[in-house]
Amino acid sequence: MRNELNRLIGDRNEELALTFLEAEGFSIVARNYYARKLGEIDIIAMRDGVLHFIEVKSSQADFDPVYNFTASKQRKMINSAYYYMQTHNVDMEFSIDLVLVRWGEVEFLENVTM
Repeated sequence: MRNELNRLIGDRNEELALTFLEAEGFSIVARNYYARKLGEIDIIAMRDGVLHFIEVKSSQADFDPVYNFTASKQRKMINSAYYYMQTHNVDMEFSIDLVLVRWGEVEFLENVTM
């Protein structure tokens, strides 16, 4: 029951993230892209000639969801982004981004890797 509730909340927050991104001028390229053995990318979007690989993290608790974006998750996203670009024959500027949804409020953090 708890996992189902968490999934529903996650799906709703991902929809909030999509609405936010589209309002900010992003074109959605793909959702829930799965790179075998590497992981999943929640949203792939394009804006101003840059391909954005976006992770959505949310929380309905006092715990800040930014802490769920671990170094391991970051590595998996980078590897998945390279895999996507290779398999789709894409050679362009890209960014690894994070969308945080806290109690219905959306925050966009661009280029979270260094």
